[in-house]
Formats: sequence, structure tokens, C-alpha cells
Amino acid sequence: MENILLIGHGSPKKDANTIELVGKRLHAAVHPGCADNCVHVAYLQFAEPDIEDAIKGCVDNGATRIIIHPYFLSAGMHVTKDIPEIIKNSECLYPGVEFVYTEPLGSHEKLVQVIIDRIRASGVLLPEEIENKSFEMLTDEADFSGVDPQLHPIVKRVIHATADFEFRDTLVFHPEAVNAGLRAIAAGKSILTDVEMVRAGINKKLLGKWGGNVICAISDEEVDRLSKETGATRAEISIERNLNEDVGIIAIGNAPTALLKVIDLLNKRAMKEPPLVVGVPVGFVKAYESKALLAAQQFPFITNLSRKGGTPVAVAIVNALLKMASEES
Repeated sequence: MENILLIGHGSPKKDANTIELVGKRLHAAVHPGCADNCVHVAYLQFAEPDIEDAIKGCVDNGATRIIIHPYFLSAGMHVTKDIPEIIKNSECLYPGVEFVYTEPLGSHEKLVQVIIDRIRASGVLLPEEIENKSFEMLTDEADFSGVDPQLHPIVKRVIHATADFEFRDTLVFHPEAVNAGLRAIAAGKSILTDVEMVRAGINKKLLGKWGGNVICAISDEEVDRLSKETGATRAEISIERNLNEDVGIIAIGNAPTALLKVIDLLNKRAMKEPPLVVGVPVGFVKAYESKALLAAQQFPFITNLSRKGGTPVAVAIVNALLKMASEES
């Protein structure tokens, strides 16, 4: 006959010693409909029964095999020393009984679901649930019927990132913008950014699926040196030095000068497949003008015709494209 013995630590606070409930649930799960007393519980200290008495109870119950599970989260001294010593003594007392000692709860993957359940029970939403709820709310609050359905994921993610519904009406897309971005991502091409904040916000995990990288050289010493020598901004120089055929998307979220440089370079260079330009710099000086110029170009672009914009908008657009690419693959 086989018995199972659950061992808890035990607490001086009596109402904290609830391992009996776990034992009952375990019994119902492993031996449904069983009326025998084949699952026992014990405590290492502070509560009864202790482990020796519980083992004796199993033997008196006719057990010839006792499976002992330490109901502990980690393999500390109690699990690796104290309980094994008690089991060793019991093996001498009951030579005809087989003792099986299991691993503690540890870091089993199913414990993650338990934690998730506990968080949900507290009324707190998980990050993904918060995001989904936010998208539901913004969809309910605004009419997107006039927006091309293909563009919904991008427009909504920008609004989600900014809490600004104005972007629904000010975002402008080249007819091939989305397709160009998705092709670039799937081809494993790199994303070139004007500033570190844009680079940091792009989802590297999604991009890495296709082997692409995010490039930003604005902090390089050589870029700084050339900026001082020429009077050009570091963003301009960084873009010019790194723009090549391996770049599939250029994301400008801060510097109008960088966007103007991109437009100039793409009009001068005969690139086999021009990159998608996500140009959404924010500000009062040249920001709107640079975006208006971008909106008149023949190469693929995404921009917005207002002074608003910035890193959150650029990052939201690129991450929306990455998510779309991931869902299509």
C-alpha cells in the first residue's frame, strides 16, 4: 500500500497551518473517490503532527511505500538536511517500508501561473492585460471607420503611446509604407534611429526573430568630432555615416535636422530599395516643415502633419510594424 506525506514548515500562528487543505485536494486529485486515509500531512515544527508521528501513522495504516513531499519553495537546510535525517532514522525503524523523497516546489514553471492567478485575484491587471484594456478603451472612444483597416494597428498604438487622439487625423502614410516596413523586417534589415531613446524603445526581441539590429551612432566619438568640425548636428552625421542598403527602416523621433538629411540623402542616392522613413520629430523649429517635406516624397514614409511627435510616436510606429510582422509570420 502506498501513502503520500506532505510536510510543511509549521508556524506558531495556528491559523497559518493549513497544509491539511492541500492534502485533501491532493487526495481528491490523485485518488478520486477514494475513502482510504492515504494522504497524510505533517509539520517540521510549531504544529502537529510532527514528521515522526505522521510516518508512524502511515505505517500503522498499512503503508509499505511512503512518498514524502516537502511543501517548501526552496531546497534550504530543512529540505536538504533536517527532513532527510528524519527519513533516514525512519528507514531504520521501519526496514520493510520504502521511502521516496521528492523535490520541493522549487521554481516549477506551473508556479508562474499560480502567481498570475494571485495577481488577478487581487484585482491588479498584468501588463498585457493593461495594454489590451487600453486598446479596447481607445477603440470605444474614437471612430476609426475613416482609417484604412491596414493602418489601424499603427494609428491605435501611437494613440496608446501618447493618449492623444489627434494622431488619428494627422498621421500620413505613403501608399507603400506598411508593405515596405514589413518587407524590411522580414528581410532582416536594420533599423537606423536618430537618438538613443528611440533605439532603446524598439522591441529588440521581435526584431531579433528576423536577425535585424537597431543602429544609433549619435554618441560615437567620431560623430562628435565631425560635428564639431563641420557644424552639422550629431544626428545628421550619424544618419549619413550609417545609411546603407542594409538599413530597411529609418526612425526619426527627435531631430528635424536628421529628417531633412535623410530626405536629402535618399533623393541623391540611387538605392535599390529605399528604406521606410518614419519621420515624426517634435518641436517648433523645423519639425513641422521637415515632416511636410517628407509627406511630399516618392519613397515610403510615415509621418504626422503637426508639431507633435517625438520618441514615443516613432517607437510606437516601429513596434506596431514589428508586431504586425510577427503576427503575419
